Amino acid sequence: MLTEKQKKYFKKLLTERLETLLNEANKTVTGMTDQGDNFPDPTDRASLESDRNFTLRIRDRERKLIMKIKDALERLDNGTFGICEQCGEDISDKRLKARPVTTLCIDCKKKQEVEEKLKGL
Repeated sequence: MLTEKQKKYFKKLLTERLETLLNEANKTVTGMTDQGDNFPDPTDRASLESDRNFTLRIRDRERKLIMKIKDALERLDNGTFGICEQCGEDISDKRLKARPVTTLCIDCKKKQEVEEKLKGL
């Protein structure tokens, strides 16, 4: 079970990360809509498109992380943050600090990864 100090720490950590990701997303949208780039050279245009696609892939990953952060903040509010969704045991403080959006303890995560590898064969 988390102490009040730990709850405040993780809430601050997650909130700051969420704000950073949202600001980056807004910059990307603004940058892509404000650009009036017109490249007559096909190579330059292809390079711009490649850069945009790369940026959009990164933002998509960040969008998924934003959802995980929102879920983690919700778990903090309802008292289930830091409890493994599979076994019900407390997730170690070390693991939460490394990956605050996690929903599984390290043992359950290892089991999940092994099962995923076996299914992939």
